[in-house]
Amino acid sequence: MASSGFRAGRSGSNRFLPPDPRVEEPYRFTPQLALRLGILGAVALIVFGILFFRLWALQVLSGPQYLHAALDNQVRSIRVPAERGEIFDRNGYPLVANVGGTAVELSPADLPKTWPARLAELRQLSKVLKVPVRQMLVEIKARGNDPITPVTVRESVKRDAPINYIYEHEEQFPGVRVVPTFLRSYTYGPLASQLLGYVSEISPAQLKSLRKYGYQAGDTIGQGGLEATYDRYLRGQAGLEQLTVDSLGHPRSDLVLVRPQKPGESIRLTLDLKLQRAAENAIRYGIGLAYGNRQYQANGGAIVALDPRDGSILAMASYPAYDPRVYTGRVTTKRLAAQGLTGATAKQMNYPALNRAIDGVYPAGSTWKPVTALAALETHTISSSTELPCTPDFSVPSQYPGFPPQVFKNVDPYADQMMNLPTALAESCDTWFYRVGYDFYNMPPSAGHPLQAWAAKFGFGKKTGVDVAPESGGLLPTPEWRKRTFTAKTDPNWRIDRSWKPGDSVQLAIGQKDLLVTPLQMARFYALLANGGRLVQPHLVQDVVEGGGGRSAPRVKRRFIPAAPQPVGLDPTALAVVNDGLFQATHSSIGTSQSVFRNFYPSIAGKTGTAQENPQTNQRDQSWWCGYGPAQSTEPPQIVVCAIIENGGFGADAAAPAALKVFQQFFKSSTQTTPLGSGAATG
Repeated sequence: MASSGFRAGRSGSNRFLPPDPRVEEPYRFTPQLALRLGILGAVALIVFGILFFRLWALQVLSGPQYLHAALDNQVRSIRVPAERGEIFDRNGYPLVANVGGTAVELSPADLPKTWPARLAELRQLSKVLKVPVRQMLVEIKARGNDPITPVTVRESVKRDAPINYIYEHEEQFPGVRVVPTFLRSYTYGPLASQLLGYVSEISPAQLKSLRKYGYQAGDTIGQGGLEATYDRYLRGQAGLEQLTVDSLGHPRSDLVLVRPQKPGESIRLTLDLKLQRAAENAIRYGIGLAYGNRQYQANGGAIVALDPRDGSILAMASYPAYDPRVYTGRVTTKRLAAQGLTGATAKQMNYPALNRAIDGVYPAGSTWKPVTALAALETHTISSSTELPCTPDFSVPSQYPGFPPQVFKNVDPYADQMMNLPTALAESCDTWFYRVGYDFYNMPPSAGHPLQAWAAKFGFGKKTGVDVAPESGGLLPTPEWRKRTFTAKTDPNWRIDRSWKPGDSVQLAIGQKDLLVTPLQMARFYALLANGGRLVQPHLVQDVVEGGGGRSAPRVKRRFIPAAPQPVGLDPTALAVVNDGLFQATHSSIGTSQSVFRNFYPSIAGKTGTAQENPQTNQRDQSWWCGYGPAQSTEPPQIVVCAIIENGGFGADAAAPAALKVFQQFFKSSTQTTPLGSGAATG
C-alpha cells in the first residue's frame, strides 16, 4: 500500500518533493522560472563587472590625475590687484591718478570654524580697525557660496598704527592679511566729480551681469561717470600668486608669482583743466550775483563749453558737487551723508551727485527762440524782412464757446513797436514769438508739426549720445505726446489735458510749458548756429594712452575719432539772420546782454533766457545764457558756452556774467564788465 502511495506521489510531480496538503500540487522548477533566474544572475554579474572596471579605472588609469588634484588642494591662489589707468585732461594734467595703499583682508574659509571663536576674532579685529562687526558679517554673507575670495575690511593710503598692529600680531588673526593695494587719487578734489565718477567693489548684481566679461568677486570697478563708461580700458588685469598651505590653511611656502598683473590703460579727455576750474568757479559766481539781486533760492547750476567745430567738450561743470575722495579708503555712511550722497541728505544738499549738465532738465526760456526763428524761416511762416508787432500782451481766442481769450504777457510791459526778426531776438520780445507760435498752431494738419520737426533735427527730445552716463533726452512736447501722457488712468481732467491747445504752441515758441532740455542739448544747438548749420557729436574722451603724467610722455594706443558734424539742411540765409540777432543781443543798445559782452574782445554772440518754473511752486526763474565766440570775425567760432543758474532770475543777471568768466579764461582776457542790474529789460 505504501509502495502504491509512493508511486502515486511521483506520478503527480516531476520533482522529488513531499506533497503539500495546502496546495493542489507541489511547487515545480519550471523552464520559465529557470529563465528568470538566469536573467537576474546575468544582470547582477554585469553590474558587478561595471563597478569592478570603474574602480580599476579610478585606481590604475586616473590615479595620477586625482593625486595631482589632491596636491592642488594644498595650493592657495591669491589675486594681485592691477593698477588702474589714470585720467588726464587734454594737456596731460592728471585728473584721476593712483596712490599706493594698504588693505586689511580676511578670508572667510580661514576664520575659526566654531562660531564663538570666529565672533571673538571679529570683535578683536573690530576694536583694532574701528570697523563694526556687523559690517564685516554683512560683507562675509554677501560672498554667499564663495568662501575663498577675501573680504576687504579696511583700506588706507598709508600704513597707520591699527594696520601695523595687525601686521605685527598676525598669529592672533588667522584668516586676516595685510596686503598692498592701489587707491584712487582725485588730484583736484570735487573738480568734475560727477563727470569723472568713482570706483568701488563690484556688487553681486553687477557681478551677475559682468562675470562673462572676466569680472570676479572682489574686483574694483567704475561706478558712474567716465570711471564706469571706460572701465574696460581703465581696470587692467589682475595678477595671480600661489603658495602652499597645510590642511589648516597655514602657509608652508613663499608666494610665487604665477601671472603678473597688467596695469590698466589711461584715457585722455577733451576737457581743459583750467577751463573746467573756471566754469565751476563761474557757477558759484553766478549764484553770488543772484543772491545780490535777492534771488535767495539760487542754489545750483551747470555750464557746458564745447568746440563747435567737432563737438569736443572743453568743460562740463555742475554745482553742487561732491568730493570723490569720500570713496577712497574706508567708506562709511557718515562720510557719504556729509557729502549729500545718501537718501537722507541728498535732497537737503540739492543732489550733489546729479550731473546737471547732461541729466538735469529745464525749460529753455528765451534761449529757445532761435529754434522757433529757424523753423519759421525754413517753413516760410516768416521771412528775413517780416515785421511783427511787439506789444505788452498777446491774446488767443478760446477754443471753448463762452470762455474769455487767453492772454500772454511780454517781459517788458511797455513794449509797443514793429520789429523784424534780428531785433526781436536782440530785445527778446515774447509777444513777437507768441504770434509766430500761434501761426504754427493754425497750420493745416497736412503740415504736421514743423516747429517740433525742426527742433528734433537740432537734437532736442533725444539724448546727444555723449560718452558718459546717465544722460537725459529731455522732452519735446507734441500733440501725440499729450494723448499718450494724459489718459483716464493718470489724469482726472484727461479729456481737456490730452488735447493740444493754442497755448501749447504759443508757449513752446518761447521755450516754456512742457519743454525740457539739458544744458548740453542747448550747447549743441548753439554749436550748430556757430558752425554753419552742422550738428556735432559731443564727446569727452579723445584717446587711450600709455604713460603720461609725471612719468613719461603719453603714447597713444587708440584714438577715438568723433563722428563728422552732420548738416541738417538749413538755408544759409536763414542762419545768417538768426546769428545777426544773436550778435545784436550782445552788442546793440537794446540787446539783453550787451552790458555784459559789449566791451569783451573777441566779440561774442548769444542769447539770454529767463525760464519760468511751475507757477504752483515758489521756485524762481531759471537764469540762462548761451552763445559763442568769436562772432562776426574772420576766424570761425572756437567755443560755445551755455550756462544755467537755477532759480537765478533774469538771464543777464546771473547766467550771462557766469558765461563771461569762461570766455575770459578761454581767450585769456582780463576784460572787466559790469553785470546788468535787475532793473534792466532782459529775456
